[in-house]
Amino acid sequence: MIRIDSVTKRYPDGTVAVDRLSLEIPDRSITVLVGPSGCGKTTTLRMINRMVEPSEGTILIDGKDITRQPVNALRRSMGYVIQNAGLFQHRTIVDNIATVPRLLGWKKDKARARARELMERVGLDATMAQRYPYQLSGGQQQRVGVARALAADPPVLLMDEPFSAVDPIVRKGLQEELLRIQDELGKTIVFVTHDIDEAIRLGTMVAVLRTGGKLAQFAPPAELLSDPADAFVEDFLGTDRGIRRLSFFTSETLELKKTPIVAVDSTAEQIAARATADVPYLLVTGVDGRPLGWSTPRELTAGPIDTAQLLSYGRPFTYGTESLRAALDCAVLSPTGWAVAVGADGRVVGVVSQEAIGAAIRGAHAEGRQGGTAGARASKVAG
Repeated sequence: MIRIDSVTKRYPDGTVAVDRLSLEIPDRSITVLVGPSGCGKTTTLRMINRMVEPSEGTILIDGKDITRQPVNALRRSMGYVIQNAGLFQHRTIVDNIATVPRLLGWKKDKARARARELMERVGLDATMAQRYPYQLSGGQQQRVGVARALAADPPVLLMDEPFSAVDPIVRKGLQEELLRIQDELGKTIVFVTHDIDEAIRLGTMVAVLRTGGKLAQFAPPAELLSDPADAFVEDFLGTDRGIRRLSFFTSETLELKKTPIVAVDSTAEQIAARATADVPYLLVTGVDGRPLGWSTPRELTAGPIDTAQLLSYGRPFTYGTESLRAALDCAVLSPTGWAVAVGADGRVVGVVSQEAIGAAIRGAHAEGRQGGTAGARASKVAG
C-alpha cells in the first residue's frame, strides 16, 4: 500500500501545489488522480518517486518512508509512463523496452527476451522490435511506453496522462489494454488524468483534487457518481453523471424480446406470425443469426426481403457484458428506438425497447437506494 500522509508541496515563491494531502492507495488497484489544471495531480505523482520532494508530510510504500531509500533505487522499483511515451529516439523498440532491466544489470539477451515478451503482452507485433519510435504511430508508441514501464516487473506503476495525446478511438483501445493487463498482472497503479470519463472507466478508487492541491473526495467511481461530496465535485462530474453511473449496472437485467426477430430467408407466413401489436418493427438477421436491419411486417411480407432497403440496426450491445449505459445508447441511436442485443459471437439474442431499458434503470436505482453504493457493481461493466 502507498500511504500519503499530510503531504504538502510548497515552492520557494510561496505557491502551494499540494496542500496537506492524505491518501491510502490500495495494492493491486488503479487509483486515479483527477481534477482541473493546477490542482497538484502531477506533483503528487512525482512526489511518489521523488522527482519532486515534498515540503512536509511523509509518503510510505509498504510501511517504508521513501525518503530513507536511495532515490535511484526507488525510481527503478517503479514503472513510469508519461504523455507521448518519452521514448529514446535513437534506440530500437526492443532496446527502449529493455532500458530499465539493462540499468539493473540484466544481460542484453535476457533484457531483450523480456522486451519481446512484453511487446506481445501490450499488443505490439514482433516485427516492430527493430523499428525506431518515429516509425510507429502515437498509439503504438504509448504501448511501448507501457511495456518499458513493466519491463523490470515493478509492483508500482505511475502513469501521468499517458493517453491524452492520442485520438479518442486509439485512447479507448489503450484504456482497454491497460485494464486487460491490470487484470492479468495486478499492479498498484497511480494514474493521472484531467478526463473524468477516463477516471470513472479506469479507476478502482478516484481522488478528486481541487485547485490548490486539496482533496475534495476520495471514493470508488460508483460512489462518486451517486453521492458527490460537495458542489465542486458535482460540478466537476458534469450534468450527465447519472448517465455515467449506468456504466455500473449490467445489461443482464434487461428482459429481451425474441419474437420480433426473423431470418432473411423466412417465409411470409413465418414473418406474419412474428408480428405483434406492441412491436412495430421486425429485426431481420442473416442465416448466420447476425443482424442485418429493421423493417415493418408489411414491407417484409410484400415480397422477397431486400436487405438494401432495411433500416440500420445501429450498434448492437453485448448482452450481460456491456452495461445499461451501452444498451440505452444503442436504443437512442436506433431509428426504431429498439436496441439489438448480441452474444459474444455477434449473433442476435434479442431486442429491447427504450421503455424496457428505462424500467431496468429505475429498478437498478431502486436497488442502489436500498443497498447504498453497494447497489452498483463494485467492478465496472464494459461500455
